[in-house]
Amino acid sequence: MSATTPAPTSDGGTVRVRLDLAYAGTHFAGWAAQPRLRTVQGVLEDALATIVRSEPLGLPWPRLTVAGRTDAGVHARGQVAHVDLPAARWAAMPGRSDRSPGRALVDRLAGVLPPDVVVHGAAEAPAGFDARFSAAARTYRYRIADDHGLRDPLTREWVLWHRRRLDTTAMEAAARPLLGLHDFAAYCRPREGATTIRELTRFTWERPADGPDAGLVVATVVADAFCHSMVRALVGMSLAVGEGRVGTDEAQRVLVGRDRSAAAAVAPARGLTLESVDYPADDELAARAARIRARRSPEEVDPRPAG
Repeated sequence: MSATTPAPTSDGGTVRVRLDLAYAGTHFAGWAAQPRLRTVQGVLEDALATIVRSEPLGLPWPRLTVAGRTDAGVHARGQVAHVDLPAARWAAMPGRSDRSPGRALVDRLAGVLPPDVVVHGAAEAPAGFDARFSAAARTYRYRIADDHGLRDPLTREWVLWHRRRLDTTAMEAAARPLLGLHDFAAYCRPREGATTIRELTRFTWERPADGPDAGLVVATVVADAFCHSMVRALVGMSLAVGEGRVGTDEAQRVLVGRDRSAAAAVAPARGLTLESVDYPADDELAARAARIRARRSPEEVDPRPAG
């Protein structure tokens, strides 16, 4: 079933199930299934097929639709996906136990998934839910240790070690004009037929004084959606600003020019984590999905610079 197919209901023979999951991206070639490569989608679909016994029963192979495809090496704490399962298999998931079908599926997945993928929750999705198109916002964080004293070997797979001290004030100033609805072609890896128009609602840099990220340089990036490599490209430009290699106005100049070759190199994947995906109220899910499926046009771009 394609991502554009409306969510089926349990009385139509299938149940749309929302999965909330997390994974360490270090040893994955990204989210999307690829031949002969280890991917999060591939591992999770294999696990689901084992549980619902797709092949022996002649059932369709479970296909996942995800809120946001992550690149190779990118991590996720709050990823969301959906899968359409046969209603009979969903109802039978608890077996003779008194667990809910969702609880039973989570327990069974824990028994077959590798330790770098965890499904925290599974439940029948509300009518109209689409993990990808119903999403209203995705939140990413990028973590950097720019001091030898902050380099922790236990966090090396999800915190970038950077050899030069960064100016977070300059990075914050450079990020501010990028807020709003723009064509981010200069900060996206091009894909044929895909729009590069996105609405960036938050892009901040800080050095937290306390908490688990104390002392690190942390970016929080929030948008309705992201195009390919967009967050890492934005971080790459910010690193150039933070090191003093370019001025604080360079990020906006590159944005307006829409020239990918003018942007700084993308930052490494290991510092990036998808923290959460937000959705509207249940009664707004279907309308949101229908609206987002409609391709955006250049006329939607707000010509005014963000403050």
